[in-house]
Amino acid sequence: MPKVTSKLQLTVPKAIADQYGIRPGDELEWIPAGESIRVELVRRKAKAGQQLTAEERVALFDANMERVDRLQAEQLKEARESNAPSMREKHGWTREELYEDRGFPR
Repeated sequence: MPKVTSKLQLTVPKAIADQYGIRPGDELEWIPAGESIRVELVRRKAKAGQQLTAEERVALFDANMERVDRLQAEQLKEARESNAPSMREKHGWTREELYEDRGFPR
């Protein structure tokens, strides 16, 4: 069991360091968690994007965009099913009124 030194330092047990890949120079973040303290390895959070290849980053981006498209499609479907009037219908705006002061031809 490691003990806190007079300089408030702590030694990470070798078994824990090996299990989690903690190396000299790594940063650990100390997070209060009620009556305990959670320790997270900063290099995994901060550098995760830098460890990915370009292809992996593109794949993650594509997967995220698919998720965004799915969410937007669901929101559009809900809006159409609710039969709520559009802002234009709600306030009685016409297309011409919206664009008349912007230099667009009628």
